[in-house]
Amino acid sequence: MRLIVDGYNLLHAGRLVPQTDPAALQKGREWLIDQLARYRQLKNCEITLVFDGWLGGPAAEKKERRKGIDVIFTKLGETADEAIKRLILGRGSGKIVVSSDRDLGRYAERMNATVVPSALFLERSEATVSGVDDDVEEGEAKRKGPSKRLSKREKKLRGALKKL
Repeated sequence: MRLIVDGYNLLHAGRLVPQTDPAALQKGREWLIDQLARYRQLKNCEITLVFDGWLGGPAAEKKERRKGIDVIFTKLGETADEAIKRLILGRGSGKIVVSSDRDLGRYAERMNATVVPSALFLERSEATVSGVDDDVEEGEAKRKGPSKRLSKREKKLRGALKKL
């Protein structure tokens, strides 16, 4: 399983960090890397975490490996969404994109990647790390009849959630 995570989207989905305080953003990034590193150890998955650098990032894209996670800071003038779209094209099948960005979500689905909303992933990952790993509700999936069938998008999301 390969996760591509929109870093600031995930941080702000949980209302974990104020958007304007640079010290709080740094602390939030460190917390997120720690959280994803613990999650990676428990779920044995590959994680790429992408942060925006378009307003104040480095002149060139900065890549580093921290605690088993590939962390990318986009270059000045490039958004995390653009970098994630590039990663989606370059990675094989089985990609899961964690972002609540609608435009990025539509693009990822067109490229046959599964999209998990940031708030839902944050909830699932915190439950996994804390040891309260709860499964997807199976009762809802047992609907019958053509009007009760799940859409392809919903089936794909549920499949990804079972892996999370």
